[in-house]
Amino acid sequence: MRWFWQRPQSERALRVRSRGDLGDATRVDFAELAPDVDTFLGQAAYLQLGYFETLSELIAVTPELSRKEALSRAAGAALTKHEGIVALIRERGGEPTAVMLPFREDLDAFRRATHGLRPQETMLSVHITAGMLDDFYYALAASYGDTGRRVARVLQSDDDRQAIVDILAATIASDAEWRSLLALWGRRLVGDTLLVARAALRGGPGAEGGLGAADEKRVEPVFTELMGAHARRMDAMGLAA
Repeated sequence: MRWFWQRPQSERALRVRSRGDLGDATRVDFAELAPDVDTFLGQAAYLQLGYFETLSELIAVTPELSRKEALSRAAGAALTKHEGIVALIRERGGEPTAVMLPFREDLDAFRRATHGLRPQETMLSVHITAGMLDDFYYALAASYGDTGRRVARVLQSDDDRQAIVDILAATIASDAEWRSLLALWGRRLVGDTLLVARAALRGGPGAEGGLGAADEKRVEPVFTELMGAHARRMDAMGLAA
């Protein structure tokens, strides 16, 4: 198993985007914490493939045709992002399966941990976890020059997840108990998602000793913005973060 922290890197910076549901950009120096570009691309690509797979499963268990069609658009957007990152891996001379394979076990475990008992919970999982991790990898993309700029453009493309928000809003409107259930589920998702983001940093979970106090202080602004964006996503659905 090879996570992002296993190869030293040159001077880099991590920027959280100032767009959409994130506020002012926060720039943090990650000279010694950023992953190497191949593992960055491998994990980012496999995450998008996982979202496509989860959304495809949701299509299969959703009876209403209009909702199937809406979910298919979100699934297609995730697949497009996956294919965009895979194309970059190939351009760099890599074999996409080999580049993604080291992260399959851990990211599949993450996907299982955030898979709800009910389809609506799993829809919320996709909306929340993909939103947070798209933001994080957009931020991390600033470390990789032209390759990073191209990944950023891929991640900025339309995710077509508004349809998921609309389905969840209709679910909440149909029965008040859904509001508290989904709010609780949304809060539960945060810890697992932040662990994935932290594991992308040298000294993150799984590394001997973990992040030191100084590194924690350096990364805090980024994770604060990720949490702020998460709260705004939840508030937009009428759910308490």
